[in-house]
Amino acid sequence: MDRVISPPARRRVLAGVGALALAAASLALAAASPARAASADVVVSEVYGGGGNSGAPYANDFVELYNRGGAPVSLSGWSVQYASASGTIWSVTALSGAIQPGRHYLVKLGSGGGGGAALPTPDATGSTNLSATSGKIALVTSTAKLTCGADCDRAAGVRDFVGYGSANDYETAPAASGSNTLAVARANPATDTDDNAADFAAGSPTPSNSSAGGDACGYPSPRIRDVQGASHLSPRNGQQVSGVRGVVTAVRSTGFWFQDPCPDADPATSEGLFVYTSSAPTVQVGDEVSVNGTVTEYRPGGSTTANLTVTELTSPTVTRLGTKPVPAPTVIGNGGRVPPASVIDDDATGDVEASGTFDAATDAIDFYESLEGMRVQVNNPVAVGPSNAYGEIPVLGDDGANASVRTSRGGIVLRQADPNPERIILDDAVLAGSTPAGVNVGDHFSGPAVGVIDYSFGNFKLELTAALARVAGSTGKETTAPAGSGELSVATFNVENLDPTDPQSKFDALAQQIVHNLASPGIIAVEEVQDNDGPANTSVVDADQTWGKLITAISNAGGPTYDYRQVNPVDDADGGEPGGNIRVGFLFRTDIGLEFAPGTPGGPTTAVGVVSTGDPADPVGLTHNPGRIDPTDPAFDNSRKPLVGKFRFGGKPLFVIANHWNSKGGDDPLFGRYQPPRRPSETQRGQQAQVVAGFIQQVLAVDPQARIVVAGDLNDFEYSGAVQTLVDAGLTDLPASLPDAERYTYVYEGNSQVLDHILLSPSLAGAPHGYDVVHVNAEFADQTSDHDPQVARLTLP
Repeated sequence: MDRVISPPARRRVLAGVGALALAAASLALAAASPARAASADVVVSEVYGGGGNSGAPYANDFVELYNRGGAPVSLSGWSVQYASASGTIWSVTALSGAIQPGRHYLVKLGSGGGGGAALPTPDATGSTNLSATSGKIALVTSTAKLTCGADCDRAAGVRDFVGYGSANDYETAPAASGSNTLAVARANPATDTDDNAADFAAGSPTPSNSSAGGDACGYPSPRIRDVQGASHLSPRNGQQVSGVRGVVTAVRSTGFWFQDPCPDADPATSEGLFVYTSSAPTVQVGDEVSVNGTVTEYRPGGSTTANLTVTELTSPTVTRLGTKPVPAPTVIGNGGRVPPASVIDDDATGDVEASGTFDAATDAIDFYESLEGMRVQVNNPVAVGPSNAYGEIPVLGDDGANASVRTSRGGIVLRQADPNPERIILDDAVLAGSTPAGVNVGDHFSGPAVGVIDYSFGNFKLELTAALARVAGSTGKETTAPAGSGELSVATFNVENLDPTDPQSKFDALAQQIVHNLASPGIIAVEEVQDNDGPANTSVVDADQTWGKLITAISNAGGPTYDYRQVNPVDDADGGEPGGNIRVGFLFRTDIGLEFAPGTPGGPTTAVGVVSTGDPADPVGLTHNPGRIDPTDPAFDNSRKPLVGKFRFGGKPLFVIANHWNSKGGDDPLFGRYQPPRRPSETQRGQQAQVVAGFIQQVLAVDPQARIVVAGDLNDFEYSGAVQTLVDAGLTDLPASLPDAERYTYVYEGNSQVLDHILLSPSLAGAPHGYDVVHVNAEFADQTSDHDPQVARLTLP
């Protein structure tokens, strides 16, 4: 048997590069074999006859050769010859020069005269027009025209022979037919079994000249990087490709990733790719494979979402070529490719997939796209968000060395001009359980995070291929100081869809946090209290049982016996979990000189009004107490209505407005296809802010020294337009007064951020006060709510 160097895919260079070092002056020129068509070195690797025809991707026909041997071969005096499927008249194209081992040689031939791209620079040129569907190609070691009839495959001087379609001459059996859009190409150019049907398959034309495939792998075109391209959408999207080679790096239930072990010098083009098999693939990590398939851009969540696509090969035919070492992971961070620290995209406006710009050095969305499907490594990862129920953990590499601003407890702060693109999410979709449970912000891991880059649910993710263990940090749950003498503490707490069907343990945990971590505040603005049957979609809107269970749990935890006020919503009119009828309300103590001012409660659609009482000690009255602020205004459609309550502490009136503004649902993800991300939810929150600000101004118009607290889950940042509307109305936003490292109430996808606020009117802001965001939930895997509560300790002037 002839000895050949087996490349790992459709085209490949010698695994050892010693042969490539031969000096040109001492080429070991191979002699022609006398009669056999089997070739130990040069073979026909691809035939295309549709050039310039209707729909053709290329303007010319071509024949491509490949040297599968271990030494250079001189082609001077050789020829490529063509005859029709049953013809005996052969057309000759002379060759020249030499073909190096593991390299290709491109022979440009005739054209149908229509459109199509130019071929790569040919190594030889002729004018023969090939049939797109059926014909015969002979590689001959002379330029003498063949005179044989239907048995030329074994004629003297024939080095290799291909009969395709309905050809009457071939090696063992004819190869498949080609077409205007399909070439007939050798599945593995390093293999010649003398069976055209077995060796060749129809697929997209992939012409390569002697300049292509010059690395240690010698893979044919297209390479994985050619499929990926330097863009978010593959330049070959929708096309059939053949002989794409690489080494399997990870396997999941519906496909596998494979990677070219011989990368080029362009970091913008990924060397990895996912092959969607729909069912469990038969390959294993370390297999070297050649894949034929359709290049497909799969958009997680469907075509209407703002998610990016993932480039895949679908409907694949996979040929196992052997085994090969898995490519070393690309390091993300110090010693490797450092991701952009603050910019996701700064040169696209609109759809990044159609923007025509791609900058993997400065735009993080392009940086991670350039690694899509590749094997990567993140060293010394530190958690900046807790592990969740889906096995996801957001981390920073290098213990956060290249990231800022870090929180004082190990997270990273979202800022207006810095969405922290250096974050990446570890996931266990490839290796179940590979991400440890119970991870909190500030925790570390047992080693580097190694896996492949994937994209889903609006984020690039590192799908681990080796399990990690948690190395616990020192982050603990905070407590705040109790109100001092003469002070009143006012808190806000989103209790996350609380209803009587929740386990008693949730009520008990909330009670412990209220009593021990928040020091039993005098007033708590509570958000997300559900009705008595929770998510059951009935006509029930009362929530007395929910409030009662929470009040009892607080008392049992050693706290005071709270009272409450609220207004039932119209059934299914306030958004949130279907059937839950979430609302805001107040818990308040009656044992500290605090009282809820007398008044008639408003109804679900009754707007509270502001009146002047004429009493200098208590100049502002409410038409309803508690009362909803403009509940029928369109700003609050399918959203929670703000509730104002008038209290007295030490005989002094205090107005507290509880809020739970429109959620961010429907906004684009940070790493979505539209840049900058579209945020349509901001419009409604801006309208809600205008309504609340208008109410505040009514109160201040009657009494400029009115004591007003606006508290709750505003679902927006301290720098947002909605919050700024309240600031412009004269309020002071307490979260914005904190240092950057302490400015957060919520952690989302690893970004510590402000969503919950306490704002004070001028009289309160000008008096002595304390403020504390009490970090007991958002940073922890065992969170009772996804929000951290906060407390202001006020001195009423």
